[in-house]
Amino acid sequence: MFILCFVPHILFEAPCTGCQCCASGTDCITTNGVVQCLDPCDTYTVLNDTWRSTENTDYSISHCDWYIAWSGWYRFYLGQTSAQIPEKCVAEQRCGTQAPLWINGTHPVQLNEIITRTVCYTWWGTCCLSTSNTIQIKLCYGYYVYKVQRPIGCDLAYCAGTVVIIFKKFRIILVKTP
Repeated sequence: MFILCFVPHILFEAPCTGCQCCASGTDCITTNGVVQCLDPCDTYTVLNDTWRSTENTDYSISHCDWYIAWSGWYRFYLGQTSAQIPEKCVAEQRCGTQAPLWINGTHPVQLNEIITRTVCYTWWGTCCLSTSNTIQIKLCYGYYVYKVQRPIGCDLAYCAGTVVIIFKKFRIILVKTP
């Protein structure tokens, strides 16, 4: 059953549970047990695990994101630097896990844009052996936030690489840092 919500002069992207319609660029986010239409750029959980780095080749403790109760939006950091999930294949046994997770496609380029991307994982020498699931990504001012989902199994973990986002005359230039 569909419940349609209508408020004049506001463009809605998707309805929320209980007929709460969220304006474009916002999402239904639960805080303290209350569901509200909020901006994910202002309401996210920080994920700061150095082992997620694409430069990390130590997988002696194979991390697994399947055990995490993912809920809401996340902002990745590597140390003090904002990070993003890689857009290209990440080699096996990187990011502190056996099968690194990365997105198949680019990040949003328009401020406040929310897009959906397929998540791939690398295994048995194949870059996108299988797709794990889809996630949503939003471009905020100077960083990305992600609405990630639980991977399909263990020995899979989301990777992170550092990126600096520079705004210049309504264009965004992505500069990778070492």
